[in-house]
Amino acid sequence: MQKTSSRLLTLLSLLQARPEWSGDDLAERLEVTVRTVRRDIERLRALGYPVAADRGPGGGYRLRPGSRMPPLLFDDEQVIALAVALQSTAQPAIAEDADRALATIRNVLPPRLRQRIDALHVTTVRPPGPGAPPARALDPLTTVSTAIRRREELRLDYTPHREAASQRRRVEPHHLVAWRTHWYLLAWDLDRDDWRTFRTDRMTPRTPTGPRFNVRQVPGGDVSRFVTSRFRGSDGTDPAWPCRGEAVLELPASEVVPHMADGIVEPLGPTRCRVITGSWSWTALAAGLGRFDANLRIIGPPALHEACATLARRYAAATTEPDRRPGAPGE
Repeated sequence: MQKTSSRLLTLLSLLQARPEWSGDDLAERLEVTVRTVRRDIERLRALGYPVAADRGPGGGYRLRPGSRMPPLLFDDEQVIALAVALQSTAQPAIAEDADRALATIRNVLPPRLRQRIDALHVTTVRPPGPGAPPARALDPLTTVSTAIRRREELRLDYTPHREAASQRRRVEPHHLVAWRTHWYLLAWDLDRDDWRTFRTDRMTPRTPTGPRFNVRQVPGGDVSRFVTSRFRGSDGTDPAWPCRGEAVLELPASEVVPHMADGIVEPLGPTRCRVITGSWSWTALAAGLGRFDANLRIIGPPALHEACATLARRYAAATTEPDRRPGAPGE
């Protein structure tokens, strides 16, 4: 039979692994009597674990939410998964909190687990800049998440990109989405009668929240597909780039592949490659191909040819026209 301390840890692990256990099942798993299980349950309660018990033939034991967070118990694989997830976060709003949580976990790990975590070390590149204090940055996420769960309308003060003044918006919040280095709220904008995405670090939710709403179906039924499509400039039904083109670059394929996140690169010899890629506009696609600082030949479509010609005229004008600002050199 296990010692009491070891048995309590096993009991706690079982209670965390399943919503409810009968006394008989726990006794069988622990190889003790039902009476011993009852005593161990009382010991866990004394340590601060809120274990509920239902009486009767169909009764059982379950962990329920409490007023404070008691110590948790994780198996080896759960610890590894949690540590890697904390290392991998690229969200500036929670980066500092994630680092502190990882340090707390790492300090109490046995050497064998610490070595496994160090072997799986993940380096996450976070954008520079001071950002908002983590505690405040988490506030909008908590408020928005609560409104999503309760299906309550939100009133927001929102500052769009490159605008100084904030706007008052009324939305039906549906999903919180992590996209690259920011959190976004996917919501139905009641004033614009359309789906919109809002960066959470540009919003200030107002309280109290509004009335409850009936949940709308995201177009296509797939949140990831819809949001990806919207960020790529499409209508939200197709995650593919709305503008796709083909070109030949005078560069080895090996030098192009690292910079082509979701494009196709085909070698055409040791010094050339064919590229098929996309962007949210033809001008952006033309500029993206030009960033490789190499000779290139546009294959198509015609809209990409026109975009390249337009950029060529703009760049030529930028280097030949005098500066017309008052007081500029040459005036």
